[in-house]
Amino acid sequence: MPTMRIGDIDMYYEIQGAGEPIVLIAGLGTDLASHSNIIRLLSKRHEVLAFDNRGEGRTDKPRIRYTIEMMAEDTAGLLQGLKIKKANVIGISMGGRIAMALALQYPELVKTLILTSTFARRTKDAKLPLRFRIRKLVGREVSGKSTQPYHAFARQFKAARNYDCSDSLNRIGVPTLILHGKKDNAVPYEMAEELHAGIIGSKIITFEGGHKFCYWESERFAEVIEEFLTVSSE
Repeated sequence: MPTMRIGDIDMYYEIQGAGEPIVLIAGLGTDLASHSNIIRLLSKRHEVLAFDNRGEGRTDKPRIRYTIEMMAEDTAGLLQGLKIKKANVIGISMGGRIAMALALQYPELVKTLILTSTFARRTKDAKLPLRFRIRKLVGREVSGKSTQPYHAFARQFKAARNYDCSDSLNRIGVPTLILHGKKDNAVPYEMAEELHAGIIGSKIITFEGGHKFCYWESERFAEVIEEFLTVSSE
């Protein structure tokens, strides 16, 4: 299996396709297998790097505190280890928060930024959704083709909810596309509008679906991304 030692963890990753690099950063409790259709579509024209975040899939799941900044460091370490000098970065949900942290901490690695179903502000007094609190009783969270230990899911959840880069959005200086579902109940649409207002020159496109629209509308999702990358390269 392709793994690389990054800091304190072994990270599992896969690369598909050829062309200008795309890095796909997954969301909370989601392994790269969950994005197989999106990866298949994007890899027709690009080299797509996807990986399991710390705490998920076939990547290590240490019993320590996780932060979004830490996961951005993991991502940067993987890019550097693979000799990828600059990439188009797609972040979905929690992955969008990691992508923003990456753009702020390692701007030299990010060519464009595509933020999907995500937000910049800390969520106060966030509690686990009921379905996850129930699963806490069985000690695991099922994701894609893997089973995520509950301790790892809880650490990812806290990291995602505690991150706040809302005051730093104006420091993101790369072409940015914001994709959001009109019916997103997990991340209300006004949070996407906040991203759009904060990131100078960003573009926002609305989909009809909810938080997971990119899975149900994967073909249009990929088409919109391709159009954005084509324009950004001109």
